[in-house]
Amino acid sequence: MTIRNLDYLLAPKSVAIIGASAREGSVGKVLTDNILEGGFSGPVWPVNPKAKGFLGRRKISGCKACPTIADLPQAPDLGIIAIPPQHVARAVADLAARGTRAAVVITAGLDKDQSQQMLSAGQSVTMRIQGPNCLGLMLPQAGLNASFSHIAPPKGDIAFLSQSGALILAVIDWAAGRSIGFSHVLSLGDMADVDFGDMLDYLAADHQSRAILMYMENIKHAAKFMSAARRAARVKPVVAIKAGRHEAAARAAFSHTGSMAGADHAYSAAFRRAGIVRVETLHDLLDAAEILTRVPALKGDRLTILTNGGGAGILATDRLVDLGGELTDLSDATRENLDRVLPANWSKANPVDIIGDANAERYAAALDMLMSAPETECILAINCPTALASSADIAERIVTTYETARGKGAKVPLLTNWLGEATSAQARNQFSQANIPTFQTPAAAVNAHSILVGHRKAQLELSRTPPSHSDVSIDQLEKAQEILSAAQTKGADTLSELDAKHLLACYGIPTASADYAHSAEEARRLGEAILKSGQACVIKIASESISHKSDVGGVRLNLTSPESIEAAAAEILALGQRLAAGDPNLGVVVQPMIYRPKAVEVIAGMSVDNTFGPLMMFGAGGTAVEVLRDVATALPPLDMLLAREMIARTRVSSLLAGYRDRPAADIETLAATLVKLSYLVAHHPSIRELDINPLLADADGVIALDARVKLGDEDRTPRRAMSIRPYPIEWETEIFSDELGKIAIRPVRPTDEPELTEFYKGLSVNDLRLRFFTSTRIFSHSELARVTQIDYAREMTFLAFTTEDREDRKAGAVLGSVRLLADPDYEKAEYAVVVRSDLKGRGLGWCLMQHLINYARHERICEIYGTVLRENTTMLKMCKELGFVAHTSQDDPMVMDVTLDLRSH
Repeated sequence: MTIRNLDYLLAPKSVAIIGASAREGSVGKVLTDNILEGGFSGPVWPVNPKAKGFLGRRKISGCKACPTIADLPQAPDLGIIAIPPQHVARAVADLAARGTRAAVVITAGLDKDQSQQMLSAGQSVTMRIQGPNCLGLMLPQAGLNASFSHIAPPKGDIAFLSQSGALILAVIDWAAGRSIGFSHVLSLGDMADVDFGDMLDYLAADHQSRAILMYMENIKHAAKFMSAARRAARVKPVVAIKAGRHEAAARAAFSHTGSMAGADHAYSAAFRRAGIVRVETLHDLLDAAEILTRVPALKGDRLTILTNGGGAGILATDRLVDLGGELTDLSDATRENLDRVLPANWSKANPVDIIGDANAERYAAALDMLMSAPETECILAINCPTALASSADIAERIVTTYETARGKGAKVPLLTNWLGEATSAQARNQFSQANIPTFQTPAAAVNAHSILVGHRKAQLELSRTPPSHSDVSIDQLEKAQEILSAAQTKGADTLSELDAKHLLACYGIPTASADYAHSAEEARRLGEAILKSGQACVIKIASESISHKSDVGGVRLNLTSPESIEAAAAEILALGQRLAAGDPNLGVVVQPMIYRPKAVEVIAGMSVDNTFGPLMMFGAGGTAVEVLRDVATALPPLDMLLAREMIARTRVSSLLAGYRDRPAADIETLAATLVKLSYLVAHHPSIRELDINPLLADADGVIALDARVKLGDEDRTPRRAMSIRPYPIEWETEIFSDELGKIAIRPVRPTDEPELTEFYKGLSVNDLRLRFFTSTRIFSHSELARVTQIDYAREMTFLAFTTEDREDRKAGAVLGSVRLLADPDYEKAEYAVVVRSDLKGRGLGWCLMQHLINYARHERICEIYGTVLRENTTMLKMCKELGFVAHTSQDDPMVMDVTLDLRSH
């Protein structure tokens, strides 16, 4: 479940309070008073078993009470439950029997069985339950304060989700003094049902909220969360603080990757992939509320600093650089304009230091010049209090100047930092009243600016079109699976080094050739062949029980004679007999010595996170990998942009960029290797941990010198599912017809944007109108990105391509498209289909629709629906033949609504 029945929770028309009380100091009393005094317009019904004989009264807090849920005059939309744990399930069952679809369970202390009984009790009506163990629910826009908070949050457009009720109390108390309001404040508590994913899905389409803040301690359904978070972050800022960053996450693991990829790394990777801006402290979260309330968006990332104190400007600049931000480069024209209104000894650069004796007039003149400068994207005004000018007077002039400039059309956001406490309190109040964000320190202001920058970058990244990379074929996938299955059939839980390298080769990852020897004599014979080719030899121990060969002294390098090869093999085999006694497959790996002196040793790998499933890792490699701990993590599957960004987040990327006599490494090939590795992980869930270490990277490309792969039994212990569904290669197919020839049908990829652009340009005006209800042939990048960069977990687009050149089309051209967009509950899905105008009537639309229906059935979607103009008789005829039922739309008699019930087919 996701948003089903959440309207009853977040937009209720009536409320029942189960556990309402007149006893002073009780939760029931506070709840009842808060709800009755909050301005909620719908009926409120307190429920208390003592209502009939409650000291001779039938009212609680002046409101008529009912002794039982059965006595309520009608089914409430929402039930607020604050009663002992042992009675919660019964109350939920009674509400469900009346038809109530949502409940907030304030009660804490439910054990596992009681929590399950509560959920089971509401299943008959798909009741959505917030909590248990929560502060409650606050909907300021509706006047509903269903919580035991001491203060009601004011109305606003910030949604705040939190697992901590105490933190909510602190935040709304702070916000009340800053004139910051909220659209929703939800205490999620133990998240037995309603969780972050559900709320993000709902709030993504909610018009009352302009931004979402989250305090989280854990996520329960990672795939649902990722899908919902990516949807929400595309349309509004989502800012999160994750508690527990330093929990014991590094575990004893088979691979280097497993020991270095902790839980917090996984959350950071998930937030980056979803477009969520992460902050580290509560102050940062509060500053996020401040800036998101008052600044809608940035037009660019650079910051202009206006200050009367050089030190404060330097502190702000330092923090900006720490966060990867940029100062605005002042143009010559702007400097000349400032020269006319500032003293000769102003800084002549950004930060714009207007000297410590600056008064209100000087501030106003400088701000006016900066507001009108074309290069200005955002301004931070800083004031250090002095005896030479009133901080309050300067603030007043700043407000007036800013409002005047805005009235003339200037759209540059302004942030302020008035240092000091007593001397600046009045100024801060003036800024708040003028809806100008104000912060206590230069660093806090820059941190807040970085939140807007982070959101802007996240939205750009969510719509970037990644470059193409080598595709994986079904044949490659099957060969890789054969290697994995063969190892598991033998009972192995790890691959031999040779098998691991063969596995990588299936996905096009270059590896060092190698052979296996059981004895020193056999190793000598294999080594002699290597020596004849002019290369030195490497001998490594081969045993399933020894993972890190170098750590036990099981590697010999640069062997240049048959005698040294045999001696090294004998030593290593003797070592293996001591360390891995009884291993029937004990032996040595014999391979050429790879001599690439200017290569950089890196590591690439994967482990399984307990929350988010498979997690990719890249960083500095070699024997000191766990000491350096220079790693970046990301959720698979990767594309080339994500892979390059992952590489750039490491310190070793500086070495890869080249230095002194070392040329830059081939970053494109390295990034492609990470992409291929991510798809290897995605396609084969029996892989539980994987390392390529070292992976050599230089100007000539990459080569894997060693690899280790740990396996798991998917039948007995399935791997935790991927948080992001990978490209579904299994839905690629081909069809053939006499009229169309051979046609490939496959899921859309982000790189299909150019082909789709040409496809839409080739549609007739009438076909555009019938399909898109518009006649325009021009589609923007953002519009095309929504079609090509899809979330395979909730939508699908199949494209039909020609596979050969013909008189009327070239190979690779898009011939048709069919799209399925599921609702968040994944029960119903809307379809749309369009075929190239000159190919209509040749059966391609029928083939695409059948492929889509088969996919929807496989995904267990219950119903497909669509809207068709009544004049589009060709589409209506095809729908009828496919089993759709058509009826006139209630909203427009010229439109037909068509539905296909897959449960009856």
